[in-house]
Amino acid sequence: MAIKLTKNELKKQKENLKQFERYLPTLQLKKQQLQSVIMKIRADLEAKVAEREEMIGGLDDWVAVFAENEIFEETKRLEQMVQPDKVITGTENIAGVTVPSFKELTFKEINYDVEEYPLWVDTAVFRLRDIATLDAFVATLRKQSELLEAELRTTSQRVNLFEKVKIPEAKENIRVIQVYLGDQQTAAVVRGKISKKKLEAAQ
Repeated sequence: MAIKLTKNELKKQKENLKQFERYLPTLQLKKQQLQSVIMKIRADLEAKVAEREEMIGGLDDWVAVFAENEIFEETKRLEQMVQPDKVITGTENIAGVTVPSFKELTFKEINYDVEEYPLWVDTAVFRLRDIATLDAFVATLRKQSELLEAELRTTSQRVNLFEKVKIPEAKENIRVIQVYLGDQQTAAVVRGKISKKKLEAAQ
């Protein structure tokens, strides 16, 4: 883009450069914060996924008793007794990004007659609720990660724009204008000296 080779343009370019150089550290700090938080969320995710796998693995001991589940009427089977209702989340602000934060998973109230079921059913219901709650928590962490990664991409693009385009461009514009104005000033001085000599010669 062509720039005007004037003092006003020089002032404008210097102001732009000052603004870019003031804004860049803020963007870089935000980028670092986002990277740090994303790494923590990824670590939390890995831990929760491992915890879930451990819970699922712990159900292996229950395979025999779960087989009993098949003898119940369809409406009274275990999967009918553990029905997630609502995922309750709040919001938190991380490096300027609003993300969901997991509070709890509620379940539909299913009443059943304990006399119609063997003793293991109560424990199984609690175990399955724990797994469902962990699933909802993991889903919330994934959403956090998704939102923060999108913001990190945008912030990284802005950092690159300032570092590699805007700041070098403003510096080059300032250099070009200063060289031009310097040349103009030198030429004016030379013209002045020539005029002076001519005047002196004419006297």
